[in-house]
Amino acid sequence: MSTITSSTGKAESVTVRRTEWSDAEEIDHLIRPAAVAVFGRLNVIHLLEKANLAVTLSTTESEVLAHASFSDHPIEELVDQACWENLLQNHVDGQKCTPMNTLFLRLFVAQPGFSIGGAKEIVRTVFNAIVELEYICLLTPYRGSLGAALEKIFEPLTPVKEEVQYSAYVCHRHSHCPRLHIRRARVEDLDDIMHIFAEQITPLVESHGPYFLSELIEAQDEENHTVVCESEGAVVGFVAVSGQVDLKLLNQCFELGAFEGLRKTNSAHQEETQPLEEENHVTDAQESSEAKEPVQAEKESKDEPTGISQLEYVKSSIKDAVDSNPDGPPNAFCIQLFTMEKKFEMRSADFLPYLFKLFPDRDFCVISVPKLTPDFPLLQSFIRVAPRDTSIFPQELYLCHRWALLRTLEVRVAVSSDIPAIQSLTESLSQRESISEDLDLFLQARKDQDGTALQAFVAQVEGRVIGLMIIRDEEDIEFIRANFDVERFMYFSHQQREEHGRLCHFLLNPVFQHHAKYILKEVLRLAHKSCLYYLLHPSHYSHKNVSYHSLTTVLNNMVPVSPRRQIIYPLEELGINAPSQQITKQQQAHFALYHTNRKLTMEPKVTINARIVVVGASDTGLAFLEALTFSPHLRFNNLTLISTHGLPDRCSDDHMRFLATSHCYSDQDQAQLSLRSWISVVTGKMKAIDREDKHVELMAGGRVNYDYLILCTGLQYQMPSLTSVDVIDQTTSSLNPHHPRRRSTWPAPSNLFTLNDQHDCSNLHRWLTDNFVELTGNAVVYGDTIDVFTCVEMLMRLGVSGRRVHVVHPPRDHTSSCFHDGSVDHAVTQALEKEEVQVHRDCLLKQLNDGQHTDPVTSASFTSDGPTLRLECAVFFSFSCKTVDCDAFKAVNDACLVFDGRLVVDTTFHTNDPSIYAAGPLTKYSRRYHADQWSDSCFNSKEVGQSLASVLLPLCDPTLERPADPPSDEEQLIALYTQAKIQGGRLPGGYNYLHVTKPASKGHETPSAQKGRDMVTGRTETGNYFHLRLGQHDVVESITCLSKNALPVSNLLCLYRKHQLLLNHLCSRYHEGLVHDMYSYFKENWSLALYHDRFADFEQEVRHIMDSANIEGESGSVSLQEALQKMVDDKAESDQLTGLSEGFQKSEAYSALRKSVLDYLRYNRYHLTMYARPGLL
Repeated sequence: MSTITSSTGKAESVTVRRTEWSDAEEIDHLIRPAAVAVFGRLNVIHLLEKANLAVTLSTTESEVLAHASFSDHPIEELVDQACWENLLQNHVDGQKCTPMNTLFLRLFVAQPGFSIGGAKEIVRTVFNAIVELEYICLLTPYRGSLGAALEKIFEPLTPVKEEVQYSAYVCHRHSHCPRLHIRRARVEDLDDIMHIFAEQITPLVESHGPYFLSELIEAQDEENHTVVCESEGAVVGFVAVSGQVDLKLLNQCFELGAFEGLRKTNSAHQEETQPLEEENHVTDAQESSEAKEPVQAEKESKDEPTGISQLEYVKSSIKDAVDSNPDGPPNAFCIQLFTMEKKFEMRSADFLPYLFKLFPDRDFCVISVPKLTPDFPLLQSFIRVAPRDTSIFPQELYLCHRWALLRTLEVRVAVSSDIPAIQSLTESLSQRESISEDLDLFLQARKDQDGTALQAFVAQVEGRVIGLMIIRDEEDIEFIRANFDVERFMYFSHQQREEHGRLCHFLLNPVFQHHAKYILKEVLRLAHKSCLYYLLHPSHYSHKNVSYHSLTTVLNNMVPVSPRRQIIYPLEELGINAPSQQITKQQQAHFALYHTNRKLTMEPKVTINARIVVVGASDTGLAFLEALTFSPHLRFNNLTLISTHGLPDRCSDDHMRFLATSHCYSDQDQAQLSLRSWISVVTGKMKAIDREDKHVELMAGGRVNYDYLILCTGLQYQMPSLTSVDVIDQTTSSLNPHHPRRRSTWPAPSNLFTLNDQHDCSNLHRWLTDNFVELTGNAVVYGDTIDVFTCVEMLMRLGVSGRRVHVVHPPRDHTSSCFHDGSVDHAVTQALEKEEVQVHRDCLLKQLNDGQHTDPVTSASFTSDGPTLRLECAVFFSFSCKTVDCDAFKAVNDACLVFDGRLVVDTTFHTNDPSIYAAGPLTKYSRRYHADQWSDSCFNSKEVGQSLASVLLPLCDPTLERPADPPSDEEQLIALYTQAKIQGGRLPGGYNYLHVTKPASKGHETPSAQKGRDMVTGRTETGNYFHLRLGQHDVVESITCLSKNALPVSNLLCLYRKHQLLLNHLCSRYHEGLVHDMYSYFKENWSLALYHDRFADFEQEVRHIMDSANIEGESGSVSLQEALQKMVDDKAESDQLTGLSEGFQKSEAYSALRKSVLDYLRYNRYHLTMYARPGLL
């Protein structure tokens, strides 16, 4: 926030921020003839789309005072964007302008009176934000006057030749934001330095003494230096550096092989000071490693400026430390202390050239940063070093090579003479043949084997090749637009088809990784592209141009694009009205999409180094991780998932569907999210939580450190507990199912299965194939959940006869079945009888193997109201009860986290430890809320995970304001969620089952006693049963489907919470007998718009229009809501309703409503081709 003064003397507090699309209208209003005379006629939206940087000067009330757009090339009418350097050679001093240090002003507009102050503030901010920027040029073919504001900033470039047909101007950095003056610190600077440190000085004084700064300044020698920077004679920054670096420690804890272990390799190398002797160490799109699994301890240090040489206490915990080159002299110095005034911290990089001059024989500068320290601008010039698996270093390590400060980096088209250097870059890569093949295709034909245009570029420094980029034209633009929310980042209508490109290969020497965005920007300019995509396929998909793991360098500089929910089209019924095959085609392999464009190449991401550890790959945990990783402006470096069987990959094999599904994450979802690219996956089980040292102990013996721990383990089926004589009520001789029962502690027999995830199902499938399907023996399936029936159906699909299957139901503690629909329950019972599956009800497991704990299980005995039931079995499945895993409970309980049947949390997911959060079915609300009937298990797990992320993100994201403590009255209110609870699966009889219902408190799951109406079409016997329930306000509250055919699940889920009028007057049509089959009814053309992923946004827009609608009445203009309420109060007649309708059709709201509908259909016409539009006929 700063203050500028208008020409009339009015002072205004302003902020310079990046321009948003919503600013376009105000910017357009600021364009006056004087601006057109300089910049020409412009489409503002198009300019914002193609500009590399667009900034807006706005007031505290968000009023736009001024705007400027910058591009990396001049106006297209003057010169081809890839060749503008030659144009500036026609001017004196023009040769100093390079693509790295120059931007071009494409538009400047301002409110009258604020143009001079606004222009100066914007230019100062732009120079401040872009470290490499030295010149802002303005080239215009028009002869209009620049105006007072621009004339004060720009000076003309003198042409070498008089016949130049355009005007050229330049604005220099030193006139607005000069480089800071750097010098050695002196003792007399101490007061200024202490003032800069401010509150940070307290912990430093406590740990090092009150005079440590003065002692540090006085003790300078050849190995230790202190430096200050000045602005207008005032000290604004301080750095202390040392040449004493514990390289043995760093090599033990970090992957420094690509940087020669920070040691000099040989004397010849040092004399030549060449940075690229080891060109093998590159990051390639086809060769990057799996995210590391941190399984060792870290001891958290204080969040203070700490130098590496001060961390001597860490050495004692390292065993068998091995330096990669213990004999080589050190080639690095470290920053011990660093501080900068907030106003000048964007210019922190001004220190670096001076620091390297202090150590002329060392090539690397390193700095260690506490993990919870917020990201600061100096780190933009550094590279984060990946920690080793066994790292116990308590901080993040960053390094900078002296060659990375050079401003001579350039990108150009690859030529044949580059082949030897490129081969040297790729010689250690497994995909080198693919890279070489694509490069040869470019050099020979400029096309790949499919005829798609190829382009190849190299990055070079001082004539040496340091990187290679190969792109191709993107041919699947329609599919990408339809399947991914790429329009979150750009307007498709302002991009030409040939401006879309796909990144095939990206190689870059790690020393220059922080220049990756600049290289991508140059590739876009030279290739005449506006955007690039990178397709990341899952690891089980094999293709020559597909990497198996995350592409660290380039993915960190691109944004992940969220997949879009797709409409399931009835293609045969639509015929020629169906969308194009490019949209509806099914890809052989689903992929995750990453994207960058011209704007994004100049938007830095905020780095979050906090260690966030999620325990449990449940729907809640995955939704939480998805929300974090798909925050486009954030980069999380330390996300870890601890899961018993790792991250689920392929889970929907048709022969492994033993369990019901929540339809939260399918195989396609997993492939399109590619969470594995952003998180470290630790396969293991939580054993204990050390709250004091902040780490999780694993069963296998490792440890995972955390700053924030997220517990999302959910509930699991456990080893069955056995009844005893106490379970029989002695007075009535009846079963008492509510009697407390102890957990089983004996080891699981090899043929007793409790299935909790797809990994368990996969193992079971293999076991059944080898040991059961083709043999004799019975299967006993014990429990009363839907998983019992999905398991039985899967057994029969594997070829197991129904006669060999026994289903044993324990006594129910509630009256309704797991299906909550009597027709479905009856259909499943009939199907089991038809398959001759034997069903036993009201039986509690008493003994296995007649009380002998032997392996395998050969018999099971059950207590019932009658005689004991004893069944022979070759395999036993237990689905009796889901509860908290015994090991998870022990870890939580031993850590003294409050556990009351479930892990107790407050309304913001906090446990009694402020660093530990929990969500999902594992949790319950504290009793102080008096809401025992509600818990996270009552709600959609994915929605709960997203809500958890919204609580944690403000703690990490500096762009979000941390929430204040809630008022005391709101503190006692629990959150109620709106998304549906979903359950589906394949049931006996070949039925496909889906049940969608609104969240309900425990004991109120069945809606039969509530007001509303039920609509049923079809019959279970014919396999087309559809049950729709409307609430008392005629809104869909539950959907139950039982069909022999595949269900269009994503379509049907969209019906939830829709009013019956929106469903084409469903009630009146149903009662008139016009709806015979709701499956067919909801396939009709009118319904497809409801299934579109942007329909909810359209509904919100319509709701806003209706809320603000006014109509003319007898007493003047009144709001539509007031008019309706008056008619309700007066019990109006039908003719009054007709008059109200006519009045509304004459209002502005009616026109806005029509426009909104047509805009929705027009903008999404590639999905909704079956709808007519004005002018179509």
